[in-house]
Amino acid sequence: MRTFGLIGFPLTHSFSQKYFTDKFLTEKIEYIEYCNFPIEKIEDVQQVFENENLCGFNVTIPYKETIIQFLDELDSSSSGVGAVNTVVFRNGNKIGYNTDVYGFENSLKPLLNEHHNKALILGTGGSSKAVAYVLKKLRIEFQFVSRNQIANSISYDDLKPQTILEHKLIINTTPLGMFPEIQDAPGIPYSFISSQHLLFDLIYNPEETEFLKRGKQQGAQTKNGLEMLQLQAEKSWEIWNKF
Repeated sequence: MRTFGLIGFPLTHSFSQKYFTDKFLTEKIEYIEYCNFPIEKIEDVQQVFENENLCGFNVTIPYKETIIQFLDELDSSSSGVGAVNTVVFRNGNKIGYNTDVYGFENSLKPLLNEHHNKALILGTGGSSKAVAYVLKKLRIEFQFVSRNQIANSISYDDLKPQTILEHKLIINTTPLGMFPEIQDAPGIPYSFISSQHLLFDLIYNPEETEFLKRGKQQGAQTKNGLEMLQLQAEKSWEIWNKF
């Protein structure tokens, strides 16, 4: 039996476990399981490592950055991003990857037009770093927006109409609007969003967040995080099966 899984907290509505369980059944992949490992603090990952059948795992909120201290090696993307969402065991070593980069880039690129040359990244967590890595690769200028005043970011209170007008790509990397708190949305001035805007939400549950609804009401193009999640999951599977 080979075991893979997901670490994070909480994991009540995990996409990954259902996705991989369905995949194993549909593709008739035997002697394999995908488990949730909800851990309340990152140090508890040591107990997960004790599972003798564990071959690799995914990492979600809030541990994409803090997991790094428990790994032996990082690939170029996870090293460049500073966050990990996929780990594989090889020859006794734990190696970190970031398949969010692959998922986000390949979900975003088909939607881009020339005027999407400046972006706002809402949030500064592990997922926002993967987004920034991709935007830098695509040569799209970006600005982080955070509730707290931290380096290289502006606060939501600093978002002026001109800022929204100039940044035609807005990406939500925060959990605001995620099930079950579906009424929540990032506090941006939605009235200045136009039909030239593209709003991308990394959230996939609900299918249309309040953030996306408000953007659509202004005529903006919108995209949720489901395809990104599917793409990154398949990339994780590819990595696990290389070894």
